[in-house]
Amino acid sequence: MMKIATWNVNSIRSRLEQVVQWLQENSVDVLCLQETKVVDADFPRSLFEQLGYHLYISGQKSYNGVAIISRSPLADVSTGFAPVLGDNNIGELDEQKRVITGVLDGIRIVNLYVPNGAAVDSEKYYYKLRWLKVLRDYLQTLLQQPAEVALNPKASSAAVQSAIQNPKSLCVCGDFNIALEDRDIHDPAAFKGRIMASEAERQALRLVLELGLADAFRKFTAEGGHYSWWDYRTGAFRGNRGWRIDHHYLTPDLYERAISCKIDSAPRKLPKPSDHTPVIVEF
Repeated sequence: MMKIATWNVNSIRSRLEQVVQWLQENSVDVLCLQETKVVDADFPRSLFEQLGYHLYISGQKSYNGVAIISRSPLADVSTGFAPVLGDNNIGELDEQKRVITGVLDGIRIVNLYVPNGAAVDSEKYYYKLRWLKVLRDYLQTLLQQPAEVALNPKASSAAVQSAIQNPKSLCVCGDFNIALEDRDIHDPAAFKGRIMASEAERQALRLVLELGLADAFRKFTAEGGHYSWWDYRTGAFRGNRGWRIDHHYLTPDLYERAISCKIDSAPRKLPKPSDHTPVIVEF
């Protein structure tokens, strides 16, 4: 059994006590964080390490940032697109810290903080679309690596070991900043064609999922009304006027093994919470 959680904490230093308390109350094997908003040297490691967790972090000052907090050590950890795709293929996209991955018990966990995009047709919007296109290439490369080695009789022992550490079982999770379907938004008509719900964003994410990834939450819950993000303004959480934009996307083997995927709204009820709340998948 394994539990993997994803949570955009909107500043790990601001939400440190909440995250530590949540980990103490929820027995998860891995917690993937987004928007940590702190450089690696200043990440508050000690409380997590005192609880026996291993930390893998990729951060920057004031913006973005991702981290994986794991009960057991991860193998083959890397950050950004470049270790998989090469520096020449990603341009400046790794300047923002949005990607971290590692392997645990034969499962490659990919933790993402997808760009928000600001507004449709803005410069940041087209950056988001370009980022999603590179994400598809990145995940496709990860999925192909083991097969390529297995089919190559001349593969070195190091290459074979790398393939073992790069399994085809993927859990791709994080804050996607996209509501893929209308049922993922409290008022889809009001947001039709707007940021996080535009057709170009949805299509870019569909192309990623066409690699063979499926939404773990929708395996167990078909109806709308379930959200992972609520705007701080206008009492959105009290009125459940939210969006489901935090996801776990799984390769077919993991999708079949999944026994639950739940949104834990309790942390959103705390004083000064993140505007997101954890989503947990269990195999």
